[in-house]
Amino acid sequence: MAAATNRPPRSAAPQPPAERPPTSPAAKRPTAGGRATGSPTTSSPPPEHPTTGGRTASNPAVNNPATSSPAVNNPAVGGLGGGVRRRADAERNIAAILDAGLELVSRDPEANVAEIARAAGVGRVTLYGHFPSREALIDAIMAHAIARANQALDAVDLDEGSAPSALTRLIGSSWPILNQHRQLMVAGTRHLGPTRMRAHHDPAMSRVERLVVRGQADGQIRTDLPRSWLVTTFYTLLHAAAGEVDAGRLEPGAAGDVVAATVLAALSPPPS
Repeated sequence: MAAATNRPPRSAAPQPPAERPPTSPAAKRPTAGGRATGSPTTSSPPPEHPTTGGRTASNPAVNNPATSSPAVNNPAVGGLGGGVRRRADAERNIAAILDAGLELVSRDPEANVAEIARAAGVGRVTLYGHFPSREALIDAIMAHAIARANQALDAVDLDEGSAPSALTRLIGSSWPILNQHRQLMVAGTRHLGPTRMRAHHDPAMSRVERLVVRGQADGQIRTDLPRSWLVTTFYTLLHAAAGEVDAGRLEPGAAGDVVAATVLAALSPPPS
């Protein structure tokens, strides 16, 4: 009996923990460790997605500024004005390609794309990104060359004196430019064809047409032939001189005077 009275009292049975009220799915928010946090009343709600208006995705690469794509946060790559910088870079690359192409193709009509890209300081992939074929590149170089030529020809005074004298001054300014780019003309004719080449020269030929109109009104240029044919005569004789120089049958220094004499003879009114 004594032993029975000395036995320690039996402990009470353990009570189950009180159940917490269920937490709604909206209150659970993933953290970097993947566990749900507590009640939304003690933590800030996830930020709104800037484009969809909903909550941000659970991908840490999207939500974490430290791991987000540089294209979003870096202005040099595309965000916050990066598009403007990319356009400026593209314009500089195009200008460098056209300048290098004009220089190289004017020396060698077979200058290849790799040589032009190297001279421009860009890769072939960059060059092809702007000009997907050799034909497209030659076409752009031709337009670039003629734009430069037009700037130079704008300085020629075509209003002073008679139409024939103005034509002579125009030939005197046009021939040195054409002579400098004879090999480019070879490449252009080979890759673009005569129709496209003439289209490139139409703005320059508009000067010739104006002089033909003025000369016809003054009786100094023939009217018995179509005006367009007289303009084509000027264009054809000028470019034929480049071919003769390439063939060694005409001296470059004398070609301008030869062209001027031939053009004026062809455009003069026939004897009455």
